[in-house]
Amino acid sequence: MLSRLLFFMCVYSVRCEPETVRDNFDYFSYGNEENVLKNLDLHTPKDEIVLRPQEVKDWPQQSLNVGQITAVSINSLGQPVMFHRAERIWDESTFNESNVYQNLDKGPIIEDTILVLEPQTGSVLHSWGAYAFYMPHGLTVDHHDNVWVTDVAKHQVFKYTPNNHKYPSLTIGEAFTAGYPYRRRVLLCMPTSVAIATTGEIFVADGYCNNQILKFNAAGTLLFAIPAFSDTLTLNLPHSVTLLEHLDIVCVADRENMRIVCPQAGLKSYAKMLEPATVIEDPTLGRVFAVTSHGDIIYAVNGPTAQNIAVRGFTVNAVSGRILDSWEPGTGFTNPHSLAVTRNGSHLYVTEIGPNKIWKFELTDVYDK
Repeated sequence: MLSRLLFFMCVYSVRCEPETVRDNFDYFSYGNEENVLKNLDLHTPKDEIVLRPQEVKDWPQQSLNVGQITAVSINSLGQPVMFHRAERIWDESTFNESNVYQNLDKGPIIEDTILVLEPQTGSVLHSWGAYAFYMPHGLTVDHHDNVWVTDVAKHQVFKYTPNNHKYPSLTIGEAFTAGYPYRRRVLLCMPTSVAIATTGEIFVADGYCNNQILKFNAAGTLLFAIPAFSDTLTLNLPHSVTLLEHLDIVCVADRENMRIVCPQAGLKSYAKMLEPATVIEDPTLGRVFAVTSHGDIIYAVNGPTAQNIAVRGFTVNAVSGRILDSWEPGTGFTNPHSLAVTRNGSHLYVTEIGPNKIWKFELTDVYDK
């Protein structure tokens, strides 16, 4: 059974790198970026509609006064919901070599870490999450407006219902205990991101140390892991996940492998789980920090990688694996960390952790422009 494959997977741990803007000269070079771009086929047939993100100027209309914005998602009202770290910073001393959080004495973040924004102006409608989190990372709003968050310091995933933002209705992992899922004890190690199917099934990117995607049922019971022990697929810091349910795939920002990987999700057919994953690689992708999706389209952002690899966003066809477009705001990105597309596919939001900023883009038809 697939659910048993997990127990044979090898256990290993790595020291995690802090999420700060860094000197990237130790990364290898792909050569001159202009030459690389000239050799790429980034064009698409005129009958294929490509919606290009166009920056919405002067949004938000006022300063949000937040810390590192690690995640954004969209609720059913089209409102961006963002997760930030307030004054908390992840640096070299935050975790030890065993991935244990070193700043417990600071206690939880005392400010509200989750903000719901008005989509037209970017003003804060309401906020919550004070005294709950130590090192925020991922946030996902599901189809029923439940909010799922990950805390890499606590090594846990939390589900909050719309009517109760004080106590989670589901918790996966054990507080401040880094580990590996084994039998009935499910330990996580710095989980980064969550994706929720309409069926209620849960996909967790487990994350900085375990380098795998865990699939749970709606009650939080572990079903299986991706990759399985016999799989040739390997992940190196799965930093973000998005579900394309109609294609029955879960796409992963495989950050340190500098690619997007889309294995089978097993929502419709377990038989297809043995099919190889779609792998999207390109010299310009760099370290892919986040992915989101709408229809057959994946939107992605990378982060600082090398001098000759621009920090930007990408539009990718999930079926063909082709990069259709690349984009950025007028002043460029510095260190994007997450992105989310509205449910109607009209707008896209990108957050950064240095500068601590959220961008809004309108998705418009390139050829109409």
